[in-house]
Amino acid sequence: MNPFRKHHIPLLAVLAMGAAAQVAPVTLTAPASPQKAPGADGFIQRWLLLEPIGVTGLTDSAVQAIVKKEYFPGQFTVIPHDGEKVAAGDAQLAWHAVDTKLYNVNLYHFAHALGKPTSDVLFWAVTIVNCPQEMHDVRLAIGSNAASVWWVNGKEVIGIYGDRQTVIDDGVSKRLTLNKGPNIVRGAVINGGGATDFCARFLDADDKPLKGFTVSTSGAVK
Repeated sequence: MNPFRKHHIPLLAVLAMGAAAQVAPVTLTAPASPQKAPGADGFIQRWLLLEPIGVTGLTDSAVQAIVKKEYFPGQFTVIPHDGEKVAAGDAQLAWHAVDTKLYNVNLYHFAHALGKPTSDVLFWAVTIVNCPQEMHDVRLAIGSNAASVWWVNGKEVIGIYGDRQTVIDDGVSKRLTLNKGPNIVRGAVINGGGATDFCARFLDADDKPLKGFTVSTSGAVK
């Protein structure tokens, strides 16, 4: 069962949460349509997120070692389904399809709502960008709290490191081409402690937010 699907909470329970409002996934919902256009500023708002994996380290070398380690089969090639589980060491972790209401994806809300740890963890994120034709000279622009590494169609294109806050377009890839049809964007976000989130969008040849594509996640709609 996807915890991000709509559900009713008694009013007394809502009031009791009060100051603990961050416990609820207030910015995340389950996808309700097969495809979704990017947000007004081009941000990708639909992702498949894997439940967090325990890790430590935010330096360049530590992060690269973390993301290069194989935690589950097909780590860099799998296109997961909502609810699909993978074995990562002794843990069984599930993928969850989510839409964010904002420009960013709040990983703290995501993990906390599932009763999962939010500190010293690695989050994997995958989405499918569907293009009506080839799109040349575009760049992936990301921000994350904290470090993150990103791939487009299996090629590593950017990484940002250290204990940092999410800043829009904090890291920007070299120019690349998006294929006609599906393109796989994969990210790994490593958090040391506290809040954690990320944002991602493509910029066009003029460094304006890229539009004219849709985003989907396999198995996102039940």
